[in-house]
Amino acid sequence: MSNDLTAELQDRVRHAADAALPLRLEGNGTKSLLGRAVDGEVLALSGHAGILNYQPKELVVTARCGTPLREIEAVLAEEGQMLPFEPPHFADVSGGGDSTTGATLGGTIACGLSGPARPYAGSARDLVLGTRVLTGRAEVLRFGGEVMKNVAGYDISRLMTGAFGTLGVLLDISVKVLPIPTTGRTLVQTCSQAEAIARMTSWAAKPLPISATCFDGEQLWVRLSGNHGGVSAAAERIGGEAVDDGDALAFWREQIREQRHPFFAGDGPLWRLSVPPTVAPLSLPGDQLIEWGGAQRWLRSDASAEVIRSAVGSVGGHAMLFRGGDRRSEVFHPLPAGLMTLHREMKRAFDPNGILNPGRLYPAL
Repeated sequence: MSNDLTAELQDRVRHAADAALPLRLEGNGTKSLLGRAVDGEVLALSGHAGILNYQPKELVVTARCGTPLREIEAVLAEEGQMLPFEPPHFADVSGGGDSTTGATLGGTIACGLSGPARPYAGSARDLVLGTRVLTGRAEVLRFGGEVMKNVAGYDISRLMTGAFGTLGVLLDISVKVLPIPTTGRTLVQTCSQAEAIARMTSWAAKPLPISATCFDGEQLWVRLSGNHGGVSAAAERIGGEAVDDGDALAFWREQIREQRHPFFAGDGPLWRLSVPPTVAPLSLPGDQLIEWGGAQRWLRSDASAEVIRSAVGSVGGHAMLFRGGDRRSEVFHPLPAGLMTLHREMKRAFDPNGILNPGRLYPAL
């Protein structure tokens, strides 16, 4: 069945390349609001699903692009393991529904999405070991492998992560997994934004088992994960009010990872600001929520893109219009001329006819 599905996708891409027809890659559509708007025929990928190989002792799972995240996470949980980068679903995560609903592995990796644990366990890009890719030339190529040491030369699999499908269709993906921590504890401290950044910066320099941090505008939340002794000692050292396990799980999984916190509500522009974690509070109009030890700052603001990007760029960061606003504008931070040239050359190498998600990243790509 897998070979038949791959052959069907190859035929679709080959026909589109010959006719210079743009294709809009789509799994279950949970990430369709991210990136720039794309015009073109839908290339449906949700049917290309299923876990191909899972070796708990090797800490690796390989699955097809259309495999629902919740299916993978359920299989891993049975073995006491997890996807360490805690990818957001941005969809129903209750476990109901079927393969036509919910986030897929392919969409998650194509968008390069990582959750609260990203600074402490690694990003999606860090944990992708190998991929099988269908290029815009209708060629099926394999990169990387299913073990950490099986990477030589330039790692194309990681290049595909976060490319939003502009370089190729991710057919199969191998991802590193890790054991679920035996103990977790969440603490809350009331402080200002400046104090929150200073505390997170201080903690980052210490050997603490921190697995997530978040300042929601009023309180600083910190999650500790590991063995009982290490977590208890760190909790005493950090201080703060302990949060009930159920409330803590809801906060990190639902409110932050899935962006159901009141901060994220509404249709106004939501900006994702990536800055050095030690940067002082940014003086920008609107409300902010800070994650990743200070490195990821969410901004709800109607300020112009020029004002926001100027402020973020001045401290060595970049700004992405994550949701809302004009989806045909410059959604991603503009690239310097040299980097844009590299992007164009890479696009030309993998998709010379420009048919795969054209314009999803930048107008010229």
